[in-house]
Amino acid sequence: MQAFKDMYDVIVDRRANPQEGSYTCYLFEKGLDKILKKCGEECTEMVIAAKNADKEELVNEINDLLYHMEVLMAQCGVTVEDVEKVMEERAAKIGNLKQFHVSDHNT
Repeated sequence: MQAFKDMYDVIVDRRANPQEGSYTCYLFEKGLDKILKKCGEECTEMVIAAKNADKEELVNEINDLLYHMEVLMAQCGVTVEDVEKVMEERAAKIGNLKQFHVSDHNT
């Protein structure tokens, strides 16, 4: 998670201190719609790479998606700590499976 946190810190810094020629700054300048579009594109590319069983491409597309997701997080005021907190809460529930209601779908 440290690399994820480090990248997030760079993204937040770019938002606070724009640098000419920075792709991250370009995304912030274009706004939420552009960031969401890029998240969707990268997600689709990740799915295609997985479907094609191309591990190297899949790893690259996952990284692209994570980067754009972090830009989205920064744009929306979501921190790495916010995400980690929910992950920790969910991890605490592992092994504590919910009982699902069984219903008769034939009626």
